Amino acid sequence: MKPTPNFAFLLQSFFTRRLIEQRQVSPHTISSYRDTFRLLLKFIQRRLQKPPSALALEEIDAPLITTFLDDLEKSRGITARSRNLRLTAIRSFFRYISFEAPAQSAQIQRVLAIPDKRYTRAIVHFLTRPEAEALLAAPDQSSWFGRRDHALLLVALQTGLRLSELTALRWSDVSLGIGAHVRVIGKGRKERCTPLAKQTIAVLQAWLREPARAGTEFMFPNARGSRLSADGVQYILAKHTAVARGVCPSLRQKGVTPHVLRHTMAMELLQAGVDRALIALWLGHESVETTQIYLDANLALKEEALAKTIPPNGKPGRYRPDDQLLAFLKAL
Repeated sequence: MKPTPNFAFLLQSFFTRRLIEQRQVSPHTISSYRDTFRLLLKFIQRRLQKPPSALALEEIDAPLITTFLDDLEKSRGITARSRNLRLTAIRSFFRYISFEAPAQSAQIQRVLAIPDKRYTRAIVHFLTRPEAEALLAAPDQSSWFGRRDHALLLVALQTGLRLSELTALRWSDVSLGIGAHVRVIGKGRKERCTPLAKQTIAVLQAWLREPARAGTEFMFPNARGSRLSADGVQYILAKHTAVARGVCPSLRQKGVTPHVLRHTMAMELLQAGVDRALIALWLGHESVETTQIYLDANLALKEEALAKTIPPNGKPGRYRPDDQLLAFLKAL
């Protein structure tokens, strides 16, 4: 039996051979998995007082990984869903090394058996039409940054692109002629095209005439002409949401994130009577069932359904207090 490769070699091979060469996963997945293992290795270094490059595979067992996940929840305040995403990355690595290090199969199986943490699935949040209009009106379009931000927010609201798809958009990905659309490579490296509305086309045509920053090809570059970061988009959105709240008070009760803009487009389609299968194609969902969350959140559709039914013939009752002795026992 050949000796078990060391942990450092296995982890590097997992990223270069498994993820990049064999599976050809998206840059977003690479970044997510990379961040997970950076957090894990820093935790182990503090815990074991040992540099990551000197770790042995045998030291990274199920109890240590569970402790790491618990620590993320306590120290970083992550949600159960984020915890499960970190665990997914770790499981993917251990499934890969089950073929590379068969001698450690018992340890690997114990790691793979770590369960996901259950959590309550919250109803998705989205913007109403007045809230979306207030947000679009917030950027000051007398400046380059304001015109960029307005175009970015409009494309996000009208196309429902994911944050990573939005920041990766290049001018070569957009067609503004007949059949105007944007083309993106989404999750699972799946290509999809999303049509553009007339108002969006007009805004992008004006934005295209703007002088390019440092000859960039990105549609929405930062001040240096390079790709906007996720934090940069979050900052832009927070800044303009603060302005919009002064005009539209209902926004004060909502946390507005890039994904909320995506949900807003999905709800617009659903309320317009678009079939769930088409909405799933529009958003790049793997399954039509994923689109179910928008049905769950759409109170207006449920009220319409209720109006078509004949409700049970209930009668209001009259409150009568319990006997004093029974009330005493009930209160114990």
